[in-house]
Amino acid sequence: MSITVVLADDEQMVRSGLRLILETEPDIEVVGEAGDGGEALELTRRLDPDVVLMDVQMPIMNGIEATRAIVALGRDETSRVLILTTFDLDEYVYEGFKAGASGFLLKRTPAADLVAGIRIVAAGDGMIAPSVTTRLIATFRDREERAGVPRDPAVLDDLTAREHEVLGLVARGMTNGEIAAHLFLSEGTVKTHVKRIFSKLGLHDRTQAVILAYEVGLVRPGESAAE
Repeated sequence: MSITVVLADDEQMVRSGLRLILETEPDIEVVGEAGDGGEALELTRRLDPDVVLMDVQMPIMNGIEATRAIVALGRDETSRVLILTTFDLDEYVYEGFKAGASGFLLKRTPAADLVAGIRIVAAGDGMIAPSVTTRLIATFRDREERAGVPRDPAVLDDLTAREHEVLGLVARGMTNGEIAAHLFLSEGTVKTHVKRIFSKLGLHDRTQAVILAYEVGLVRPGESAAE
């Protein structure tokens, strides 16, 4: 089955360029285009795409607000949002992740990486490489810590001790295979732990797990897996 995609950008030329790239892929189908966040939300309601490629700065409803509204639709299979941003550390990126985005790409990203990113997000994983995710979240988390906006660690109370441990390793950028080797578990067991963590915490991918782990202080910027 094809991965269905909605393009959300207020520039027609950008949407046309993205469509040209994606329509060459046999497993990706562009099912709609939106020129603002409100249109993106309406198309998502109506078409239920697998992935929404979302610009941040759009009229009527910006990409962050639209992302939050899409995630809030509450469907069993929520459309995943992949944010397109102009700068490496766009000030909106962290808020985008908090709103429920599954990842972000730069608008100058090579076509092959864009296509790969859509496939990764559609499969249910976060788009950013673990090391980049960790650095990005650490940067913005440090900003929030200075502002004195902690999150109550009690949100993790339903997790078992092993699930706490696995969440911490996910947040430090480790893959399931690396976590399995680190904890002397099978990769299948780690996948089960990760799935249960997501279910208990209301998360839908690893990027969201990284953010939460930083917000509650389970991990701190600069920590390695051995700490």
